Amino acid sequence: MPEPRDIKEIMENLENEKVKNLPPYLFAKLTASMKAARAKGEDVMDFSMGNPDGATPQHIVDKLIEAVMNPKNHRYSMSKGIYKLRLALTDWYKRRFNVDLDPETEAIATIGSKEGISHLMYAMINRGDSVIVPSPCYPIHASAVTLAGGNVISVNMVKDRDLLEDVEKIIENVWPKPKVLVLNYPHNPTTATVDLAFFERVVAFAKQHGIMILHDLAYAELYFDDYRPPSFLQVPGAKEVGAEYYTLSKTYNMPGWRVGFLAGNKKVIATLAKIKSYLDYGMFQPIQIAAIHALNSRDDCVKDIRAIYKSRRDVLVDGLNKLEWNVESPRASMFVWSPIPAFFKGMNSMEVSMKLLAEAHISVSPGIGFGEGGEGYLRWALIENEQRTKQALKNIKAMMEK
Repeated sequence: MPEPRDIKEIMENLENEKVKNLPPYLFAKLTASMKAARAKGEDVMDFSMGNPDGATPQHIVDKLIEAVMNPKNHRYSMSKGIYKLRLALTDWYKRRFNVDLDPETEAIATIGSKEGISHLMYAMINRGDSVIVPSPCYPIHASAVTLAGGNVISVNMVKDRDLLEDVEKIIENVWPKPKVLVLNYPHNPTTATVDLAFFERVVAFAKQHGIMILHDLAYAELYFDDYRPPSFLQVPGAKEVGAEYYTLSKTYNMPGWRVGFLAGNKKVIATLAKIKSYLDYGMFQPIQIAAIHALNSRDDCVKDIRAIYKSRRDVLVDGLNKLEWNVESPRASMFVWSPIPAFFKGMNSMEVSMKLLAEAHISVSPGIGFGEGGEGYLRWALIENEQRTKQALKNIKAMMEK
């Protein structure tokens, strides 16, 4: 009879290879340091996490309360989202982008877009499959591939360089050929934007090279000045080659509600629906009902939220540039992507972040936390109001003068 395994050995080797292969989560160190500083009574201004600070619009909250009071909404829901929620999304796509989608076969609700990204990778990536992810990136775009057992191929996003040309060089020089190209515009963290002509090239590129496209459109409604983000699905033929994620988190200040979607190719939607049917029962139905109300309502509240981010953007960018940080004003998203100024010569992004926390009481995200392509930059989330942003700028000025 074989000897029983030692429980201590099991506990010491609990992580499987997929989890072990995840890169270190650098934000954890910064978060711990920020909490320690606040525990000492320091007033830390937090620009690190893209976590909207505003309240969800009252009419959406009121609809949630109304739905909660109906006991029929307390039961299990549907993993792919109730029909009226999927219909509300497809109606929104028609109004916003003039894109026709079938709510039964070309749209699915997800528990936030992060869940949808992860579960789709689990469902379609085999061990050895490769996925191209531009770097820097929103971390889940890469880590979901790793957790699914696939290989991440990074391609650095370089200003004034053609991303598709760089991706094409990779495709021509690797085997087996990559299965998926992940895109995200407006981009997190760099705030880069594209026009519809870019997505027309993407669709043609996908057909030419036999690669699937997954596009993350999380910041579709956070745009400024004369820019308005397009949808990948606006291009004829886009549904033949891929799908697009969307979320209510940023548009309606609903990050904790966890309401996201995937829309596009029928096979992609069916694949995600299949795995979700095994893993979850969907969102609490009152949340779905409130989300329907949000999507079907007038967008006055969205305009108000957009105006708040624009005002914060202007204060932060103007202030940093007065300190000679040479920051470009983003056309979209809720972030500012700033190159590390000469003042911090010789320091990497993590070291600069820790210095700003220790000496200026400001928490910002180090660029390296978004991949190697992010080194040399800092990401500022526009989640502090104008007054606190001005105080943060004063703190930076005092630190630099000191």
